[in-house]
Amino acid sequence: MADTDEELQWIAQSRNGDHAAFGELIRKHQQMIHTLTFRMTGSVADCQDVAQEAFVRAYQQLDSFQGTAKFSSWLYRIAVNACLDWRRREQRRERLLHDWSLEAAGQFASDGGGADGGELSREVQAALMKLPAKQRAAIVLTVYGDQNHAEAAKALNCSEATVSWRVFAARRKLKKLLGKHGGTHE
Repeated sequence: MADTDEELQWIAQSRNGDHAAFGELIRKHQQMIHTLTFRMTGSVADCQDVAQEAFVRAYQQLDSFQGTAKFSSWLYRIAVNACLDWRRREQRRERLLHDWSLEAAGQFASDGGGADGGELSREVQAALMKLPAKQRAAIVLTVYGDQNHAEAAKALNCSEATVSWRVFAARRKLKKLLGKHGGTHE
């Protein structure tokens, strides 16, 4: 099924800089793109970000739409690519956080010393990985990264009070997770 005359008109107007016409294209395809991005990301917040990124890319690349395929197919392709780019960024971020946690746990073990340093390092790392990502980041920055709460707040783009709460909550969870080791490193 080909694009409607109305849709082709919106495309032509959008190419000429008519933002209202592009808004009509967005409204027509918004549900379709949000459904796709939600299924690809599994998160409402991420799906909205990726959908917005897809629509921005579509606007920027509108001159490349040749009309040989339906506009919705062209838009789907852009959205799928935006999802794949998002996933690569997420995997890279997760890998960096994991590597950073391993390095920090190794530093903790070498600072803690003792014959059971390697075992303690593995236990600490396992416990760190069980924390919510934001709490883990606050602990890693303040404990292993030697940052004060103000520096960590800037890095995490939140308030100092939020960092303090996250560190407090993370320490409480780590104590429970580490059991016998929980009170020895305060």
